[in-house]
Amino acid sequence: MFEAAELGNSTDKATYKRESIKVREALLAAQHQLATANFSVVIVIGGVEGAGKPETMGLLLEWMDPRGIQTHALQDSTDEERERPPYWRFWRLLPPHGRIGVFAGSWYTDPIVGRALKNTNGAQFDQQLQDIVSFETMLSRENVLVFKLWLHMPKRDVKVRLEKLAATKKTRWRVSKTDWKFFGKYDAFREVSEHALGKTSTANAPWVIVEATDWRYRALTVGRALVDALQKRLAEAQKPKPQREKPPLPRPDKINIIRKLDMTQKLSDEKYEKKLLKYSGKFNKLTRAMYEKKRSLVIVFEGPDAAGKGGAIRRLTGAMDPRNYQVISIAAPTDEERVRPYLWRFWRSLPRAGRVGIFDRSWYGRVLVERIEGFCAPEAWQRAFTEINSFEDQISQYGVGVVKFWLTITSDEQLRRFKDRETTPYKQYKLTEEDWRNRARWDAYEAAACDMIERTSTEECPWVLVEANDKNWARIKVLKTVCETVERLLDR
Repeated sequence: MFEAAELGNSTDKATYKRESIKVREALLAAQHQLATANFSVVIVIGGVEGAGKPETMGLLLEWMDPRGIQTHALQDSTDEERERPPYWRFWRLLPPHGRIGVFAGSWYTDPIVGRALKNTNGAQFDQQLQDIVSFETMLSRENVLVFKLWLHMPKRDVKVRLEKLAATKKTRWRVSKTDWKFFGKYDAFREVSEHALGKTSTANAPWVIVEATDWRYRALTVGRALVDALQKRLAEAQKPKPQREKPPLPRPDKINIIRKLDMTQKLSDEKYEKKLLKYSGKFNKLTRAMYEKKRSLVIVFEGPDAAGKGGAIRRLTGAMDPRNYQVISIAAPTDEERVRPYLWRFWRSLPRAGRVGIFDRSWYGRVLVERIEGFCAPEAWQRAFTEINSFEDQISQYGVGVVKFWLTITSDEQLRRFKDRETTPYKQYKLTEEDWRNRARWDAYEAAACDMIERTSTEECPWVLVEANDKNWARIKVLKTVCETVERLLDR
C-alpha cells in the first residue's frame, strides 16, 4: 500500500512558490463557501513519526482562515477523559456546521499503537477498526466530511529526519524518546498501519496517502487533496434536494408488547411507603459503593406525556447524594446541537466515573418524536436503531451501567391526568398544546415505541416496561430495577 508513497517525488522551490499561491486561494474560497454550508469538516492527520504531522497542521492554519478551524493535538487522555468511554473525547470536539476540526492524534492512535506494541491481539484490533468504520460512517451520514491524511516516509528517510532534528539545539526538543521508540518498531507499525488503512478506507471516508519526504511536495499534495474534497462536497450540497413526502403514520398491531402489559397492577399507600423506604435506603448504599468503585450509571426514561417520568426520577434523586448525579432533561435541540450529529449532545452528557446520569427523554427521540413529526428523513430514523445500539454497546462495554425504562399508561389514564393538570394551579405548567397534539397521535407513538423496544432491547441494555397507571407501583418497580442493575454492575 505504501509503495506508491516511496517514489521519491519532490517539488522545486520555484514550482512550490507558484503553485502554493493557487492552492491557498482555492482553499480560502472553499472555506468561505463552507462557512454557510450545512456540513462540517473533520480532518484526521496520521502517519509515521517525523513525517510532518505538526507541520501539516500548522500549514492549514497558515493557508486558511484560522478563525474557522479548531485544532486538536490529542496525546495522553486526561483524568476527565479516562472516566468516560474512549470516544467521548472525540465526540465532544466535533465542529459545528461551517467549521473545520483538525485532529493530529485521533481515534486511530490508540488502536494502532496498541497493536504495534502487541498490547492487543488481532481480533481486538479488527473490532476496534470496525468501531472506527461505524463511527466515521455515522459522521458522514450526519453531514460531516471526514478527510483523512496519512503522511508516509520510508524507514531510511525517517531516520535521517529524526537525526537531523536531534542534531541541533534549535530543533532537538521536537524529537522525543517515544519518537525513537516507535522508530525502533517501524516495521511493526508499517504492517499494522497498512492493515488499518485497508480496513478503514471507505467510500464515505477514504484515506489520502501522501509521500512526505519532501516538505514542498507534501504541502502541495495535502492542499490540493483538501481543495478537491471540499469542492466536491460543496457541489453536492448545492444540488437541489427532492421534496420529501411525509410518510403515513405507523399503526400499532392489535396485540403488541405494550398492550399485553397488565395495567391493573397496584400498590397500596401503606405497602408503597414501606417499599419506598426499603429501596431508597438500598439505592443510597449502592450509589455510595458505585462512587467508591468508580462505576457510573446511565438511567433512561421514556414514555407518553404524563406517564410519571418526573415522579419516578424524583424518587431516585431523593435517595442520592446531590453531588453524584445529574438529571438531563431533553427538549428540542438547541441551535448549538442542531449543527452537529444528533448523538453529540448525549455523548457529552455522559456521567463521570462513580456518578449517575438520568435522562428525562433521550436519544430515542430520533425514533419517536422525530419519526412521527417528520423532523428527520425516514432513512435517518431507520438507521438510528443500529446507531443507538452501537452507542449503548460502547458505553456498556466500557463498564457503564445502562437501564432503560418505558413508562406506559392507558389513553384514559392520560386524559384523566391531563384534566387534573388543567385544574390544579401548580400543575398547569406541565400541560402544553404540544401534549394535546401528541395525544391525538397516540396510536402512532405506540407503534413507534413497539418498534423501538423490539429493535433496541439488547442483552446488555434491555428495555424495562413499567405499568404506570398506578404511580405507587411504577415508582417502586423503577427503584427496585435500578437497585438490581447496580448490584450486577458492582459484581462485574
